[in-house]
Amino acid sequence: MNESSWICCQLGAREHYAVPRALFRQEALRLLITDAWVQPRSVIRALGSGLRERFHPELASASTKAWNTGLIAFEAAARIRKLSEWQRVISRNRWFQRRACAYLGRKAETPKTELIIFAYSYAARDIFRFAKQRGWKTALGQIDPGPVEEKIVADEAARVPELAGDWRPAPPEYWDNWQEECSLADHIIVNSKWSRSCLLKAGVNGEKVSVIPLAYQGIEDRGQISEVRGERQYPDRFDEQRPLRVLFLGQINLRKGVARLFDAIRQLKNEPIEFEFVGPVQVAIPPDLENNPRVRWFDVVSRGEVDSFYRKADLLILPTLSDGFGLTQLEAQAWSLPIVASRFCGEVVRDGQNGLLLENLTGETIREVLRQCVANPELLAQLAAGSGNFEVHSLDEVSERLFELLADGRQEAIPRRCA
Repeated sequence: MNESSWICCQLGAREHYAVPRALFRQEALRLLITDAWVQPRSVIRALGSGLRERFHPELASASTKAWNTGLIAFEAAARIRKLSEWQRVISRNRWFQRRACAYLGRKAETPKTELIIFAYSYAARDIFRFAKQRGWKTALGQIDPGPVEEKIVADEAARVPELAGDWRPAPPEYWDNWQEECSLADHIIVNSKWSRSCLLKAGVNGEKVSVIPLAYQGIEDRGQISEVRGERQYPDRFDEQRPLRVLFLGQINLRKGVARLFDAIRQLKNEPIEFEFVGPVQVAIPPDLENNPRVRWFDVVSRGEVDSFYRKADLLILPTLSDGFGLTQLEAQAWSLPIVASRFCGEVVRDGQNGLLLENLTGETIREVLRQCVANPELLAQLAAGSGNFEVHSLDEVSERLFELLADGRQEAIPRRCA
């Protein structure tokens, strides 16, 4: 058992609760504080799929604190007040931190072992202030590449304003709070080398920043991995009766590179390719693509429904301009699904082994890579087979790296398998 104990403060179900799960497995999780925790038999599950997924069976016996009805009341009040998206995000972050600090103030006992507070970026400042007053250590889970990423998206919005939709930069207070979080954090954990480079460009103290990639065991946990390993089939050739099926899964926005992908789709109009976009639409979809029979659009779907999209796709495309990691890459790997991805995210793709890397992000580059896939179904079969040899980062490795980070003060916790 590890000699330190951890309190995880997590707003939302990020990474399927990977960090608290990793710590709980090692008997190091003292408490999970989250906004909603909905037991399988709770009547609140009927209010929506989002709430139904705010639970993990591995943490069923863990000590948890959540405010289900309080969150529901907050979201209802935010709708009544007609808060903008950024107003809602900042208000929700403050609401959660107030609740967490008040609870810790009432319940926290003097620990017999070293205590570390782990919280995710943008909802950690007040929690870290509280922790520092008590002499506790602080670890910040940085969810994205920060203000450098925002500048990248701002430049893209200026390049294609007709697609930008409702995108707005964060207000100054958002980044002011984040700067203080970074200052208060003893350690800052990012999930990719790309994120680390962006934080350094933003002036964050590099001695604090460590790379620990995401862990993923979702399909294995559900006992479905045997259904897909080694069973992905590709035709001898793609044609109109059996087109190449390309999956884009996640937020459909400029940051994810969809403007470049839209350009490629137009240039591929004579190729036997179909595209499925699955996720919340955050851009203005051009009419020619919205009504294109080769392009299908799906809203947010549940984890169970996502599996069917991975199963029937021929490849996943992630032409992201910037991503903290890109969890869909690990999900695709679990389904032996080849990936076409940019270099501005977690390093999952090994070019030519389990996927193809985009050397630069233009419609022309994406077009040529997809044409290569259409012309060479056997290449996709080879990449799918290569996916089976790729080892993802395990939950046990996550906890091991966290313990090492706090135990010996080593700052560059880049794991052995992927980064």
